Amino acid sequence: MPRKLKCPIAATLDVVGDRWTLLIIRDVLRGHTRFSDLRETVEGIPPAILSDRLKLLERERIIQRRQYTDRPPRFEYHLTGKGHELGVVVGALAAWGEKHSEHDLQLVDNECGHGVSLVYHCPTCARPAPRSRVRFVSA
Repeated sequence: MPRKLKCPIAATLDVVGDRWTLLIIRDVLRGHTRFSDLRETVEGIPPAILSDRLKLLERERIIQRRQYTDRPPRFEYHLTGKGHELGVVVGALAAWGEKHSEHDLQLVDNECGHGVSLVYHCPTCARPAPRSRVRFVSA
């Protein structure tokens, strides 16, 4: 059934809104690119669901599959540009989780090692846009 409101959040959740998909993206961002690696790092994911989510992400052009061996055929999964853009979504969830839950992972700047914060930014005006100035409007 078509939605009355074409909401970008709802459209995004149609693709990545289940328990597993963003965890797969998190781990591909962390360098885990093989099916066997993802089975270990995405804790608790059944192999059939992992396979299904990887196919979905490939269909949506969020990941790209690359064969690394012929016999048996085995593949690595790499984020596309579209997939890398979801890193901000994963980062926002991580930042919220760091603040409000117990955690073993932290999002840090790779050069200095300090924690980072996510901010809205207006690319037209080239300035930060504090959360207090950001709102949803009809497109």
